[in-house]
Amino acid sequence: MTQEELDLLMKEGIDELDEIKEKNDEDKTDKEEPAQMEEEKTNEQATAEENDLDGFKVDPMKAWPPPPPTEDHKVVGQLDDVTKDSEVKATEIFEKLEHINDYIAEIESKVDEVEKIIDKNIEIFDILSQKFPDVEHFTDSLEFNNSAKESLGKIRENALNGTDEVMMIMDIMQYQDIHRQKIERVINVMRALSKYMSSLFEGKIDDSKRVGSAVHIVGDSETENVVTNEEIEELIANLGKK
Repeated sequence: MTQEELDLLMKEGIDELDEIKEKNDEDKTDKEEPAQMEEEKTNEQATAEENDLDGFKVDPMKAWPPPPPTEDHKVVGQLDDVTKDSEVKATEIFEKLEHINDYIAEIESKVDEVEKIIDKNIEIFDILSQKFPDVEHFTDSLEFNNSAKESLGKIRENALNGTDEVMMIMDIMQYQDIHRQKIERVINVMRALSKYMSSLFEGKIDDSKRVGSAVHIVGDSETENVVTNEEIEELIANLGKK
């Protein structure tokens, strides 16, 4: 019942009110049909969007709507997962690099042991080749050991280069850790901003203790629930008594 109907009821009485109610009911019926169709269409669209939520993809050509607030689209949660996984993987990489460095150190140690043996062979075959120059076996063995010693030198050089490469990789991983710290700083700023906004809009009254929102406010162009049916019946009963 509108404010206009209520005012007319007070002035003209119940008969005039019935005529107005019949006219309003006819207008209301005419408006309800397209409104109901529009509501059904909106509900169908909402249902379709809800069913398609799992396959939601942000369209780069559209600024709206943003991603739905599901677990897959919570920004801070995703950043936390990224930093956590990044730290775990970085630790695993450092452990693997340390193992590689240990293997290289063991190779260098074995090269030193073999080199001592080859030096001893070179010394012996050098003496034998000088005393027995006609024996080709001594001369060939001397050349073979000299060649093996050169190969050991290259192995040691490659092992040292491998150690240098491992150290360079560790230095590069330090940059990755810096990037992780930058992401964590962004997370802290976002969380601080979220807490600030929550504190800024916080009220003194608990939401459960707040009064219900007004159904009708003066100045509304169209409204239906201005006065309840119980209030109308009570008003009519009071008019009849008068």
